[in-house]
Amino acid sequence: MTSPTYQQMIFVNLPVNDLGASKKFFTELGYTINPQFSDDNAASIVISDTIVAMLLTKAFYGTFTQKEIADATKTSEVLVALSAESREKVDELVDKALAAGGSPAGQTQDLGFMYGRSFDDLDGHTWEVVWMDPAAVQG
Repeated sequence: MTSPTYQQMIFVNLPVNDLGASKKFFTELGYTINPQFSDDNAASIVISDTIVAMLLTKAFYGTFTQKEIADATKTSEVLVALSAESREKVDELVDKALAAGGSPAGQTQDLGFMYGRSFDDLDGHTWEVVWMDPAAVQG
């Protein structure tokens, strides 16, 4: 159990083919790059105070694993789901991703109390953006 003042963070490490193109893609979505943890091998993409996507060149990513690196355009290795504060924010982020070169992934899900859309980034990693009615979450 964590203390009430501790905010646990998640660092999603993703292998990319072209670090420069991936950095451009994510900054076009409105995210920032933390230069303190970025170099020629990696880019630290700040999604929120507690979520960071670490984009790693495939060669650098390979230093952290002995497994074969998945080709996310052919194999699903992860689904990254992000919450959104409204249905409109879901559409806004996914539309930005598509305009920046991403691809649609899956069908729009509209269950009334929950709304979501997905996109694949430049390397084929699937990102789901979901809004859920706060009243439905509370019971």
